[in-house]
Amino acid sequence: MSDPAAQDPNAPDEQPDAPQGQDLAPEPEPTTALQKLPDSSLVLPDTLQRYMADVGRFPLLTPEEEKELAIRYREYGDSQAAYRMATHNLRLVVHIAMDFRRTAHNLLDLIQEGNIGLLQAVRKFDPYRSVRFSAYASFWIRAYMLKYLIDHWSLVRVGTTNTRRRLLWNLKKEKQALEAKGIKPEPEILAERLGVSTKELIEVQQGMGRDLSIDEPISEDGKRSYSDLMASPQLPADEVLAEEEFQQTLRDKLEAFGDTLDERDGDIFHSRLLSDAPATLQEIGESHGISREAVRQRERKIVQRLKDYLRKELADFTDLNFLRADADSPDALSK
Repeated sequence: MSDPAAQDPNAPDEQPDAPQGQDLAPEPEPTTALQKLPDSSLVLPDTLQRYMADVGRFPLLTPEEEKELAIRYREYGDSQAAYRMATHNLRLVVHIAMDFRRTAHNLLDLIQEGNIGLLQAVRKFDPYRSVRFSAYASFWIRAYMLKYLIDHWSLVRVGTTNTRRRLLWNLKKEKQALEAKGIKPEPEILAERLGVSTKELIEVQQGMGRDLSIDEPISEDGKRSYSDLMASPQLPADEVLAEEEFQQTLRDKLEAFGDTLDERDGDIFHSRLLSDAPATLQEIGESHGISREAVRQRERKIVQRLKDYLRKELADFTDLNFLRADADSPDALSK
């Protein structure tokens, strides 16, 4: 049998209709749970009980009915046969889901995933093997439920591979087996027994912890929460002040450098390097009666002069990568 968790449901191709004269007894017309329940049960406590009452109206299939339906679907693609196989086993999904009721956050969501596994079992079931459909379907139902629980175990996704999924569900059992023998379940021992790397085991262990809200109180009076222990995303006041002082110093030095340029170079400097909306080479060239290439060359020389000037004036600041001479797309400097 193939691994159920490794396959995705695919709708079966359409097949010819079943031969006439082989129809089973017609399925009763669908009715709602409220129509089937006595008057005293019209008001149900919750949606789950509504659903359980609704699926309870489908009786279990006999082995003979089960096999005949499976053959009709496998050989002729009879959708009604598949429908009956699925609906008459919905209570099996609920029964299996109850085994996980302490783990699942929403039992109805878990049942829904199990129903998808049931449909996959209908598609894959081989009626010519000596296996009851309910036994075969249980593997698919459980596989889809386990995958759902792993995917929703935590806001942080873990168990994204088949190896990690198996590890997640075998880890606790293996720990208990070691402790029963008086052996401390160290990560290295667990990893060796489970056939995985120590790093992968530790990652899965870390992902098994419950999620915590940063607003969850940690003090008895409830006034402190985990958010109080988190580092502030803002820079310390001294770093903010130092950055502001540097920016102001840089602006002053840029203005002083601009005063050392002649009219044409000063225009290129302010229009190309300091502007939030840099002028094009063509625009500056036309205003000064020179070519685009001449403007490009002048700009490169200005950038090199500016680097030399700032290295001299700002000796403690050596990172001048922001002064990249790219005539086609100049980097604007902070004003």
